[in-house]
Amino acid sequence: MNSGEIARLAGVSVRTLRHYHQVGVLPEPARRGNGYREYTVRDLILLLRVRRLAELGLSLDEIPALLDADDRAGDVLDRLDAELAAQIERLTARRAVIARLRAAGARPDLPPELAGIPAADGVTPEAARVDRELSILFHHLLDEPGRHELAGLLAVLSGPGLLEALTSLANRFAALDESTPAAEVDRMAADGRAVLEGLPDDYPALEAPRVEELFAAYGDLTFNGAQQEFLARMVREFRVVPLGDL
Repeated sequence: MNSGEIARLAGVSVRTLRHYHQVGVLPEPARRGNGYREYTVRDLILLLRVRRLAELGLSLDEIPALLDADDRAGDVLDRLDAELAAQIERLTARRAVIARLRAAGARPDLPPELAGIPAADGVTPEAARVDRELSILFHHLLDEPGRHELAGLLAVLSGPGLLEALTSLANRFAALDESTPAAEVDRMAADGRAVLEGLPDDYPALEAPRVEELFAAYGDLTFNGAQQEFLARMVREFRVVPLGDL
């Protein structure tokens, strides 16, 4: 048999066959006078064994030693079974996350802990994008307790009354530019104070390494000068947590 014939019989590609030769998992047969490899039925059987072990999940580095070690079969199968069980567990958890995102109608890039938080009606696309991006960033930087606090805070901000006020403030924030009158900024700051007064006294600070640094870097890329000044004022005067809508 030539390489094409044995590959076809074994159900592998010629490229795979050559790769098995290159890594040493399948010895190269003798060549005929014309330089082509000549495979025998024994080569076919060995190729079928290698393919079967590879399909079970064994790496090519492990296969040669196992081919001649029948006493290791039990240990190998136990390990493969444990690895598959772990994969099934991970896949089951992943499916649960997907189901949670689908049930909430959430975007797939959103952390599942934040999927159940209702979106604001009437918020501009730009404000919604900023809120989503910052939520994703903070969720990643926080530890597990901090993520729980973040989800809780966002749930509070999405409650009756607060959500509408935040939506209005977010849209006004999105409209800020260098031509915005100072009086409007003052009114926004006062409205921001009113929103903060609606928060629990013990709302979390959401502290984590590099939060302030990365938030500032995000602001430099995303917000104009007037918006950055408003945010700095809110942080300075009211100790506001720099979440998306603010």
